[in-house]
Amino acid sequence: MNKDRLREFIHDNFLFGDSDMQIQDDTSFLDNGIIDSTGMLELVNFVEQQFEIRVLDDELMPDNFDSIAKLSKFIEKKLSQATVEALEVPTANATR
Repeated sequence: MNKDRLREFIHDNFLFGDSDMQIQDDTSFLDNGIIDSTGMLELVNFVEQQFEIRVLDDELMPDNFDSIAKLSKFIEKKLSQATVEALEVPTANATR
């Protein structure tokens, strides 16, 4: 599940395994000081590699990256778009 992988990455890389800090799905990364601007770049890189999606500059906003719930929703949307785009690509034999 996306949320589990995200939670594990954030826990290991930003909380350094602090077992006292529990991140809920709607915990704000920014408001709680969990991730700063440099950390956001690490998170974007992780998301792109793990989920094989491309994050565009205009998608780098709190609405997409400020909690596990928002990030998971964003990833699902990107994966859905990629699936639709793959289905819409005409094959070379389709025009024959």
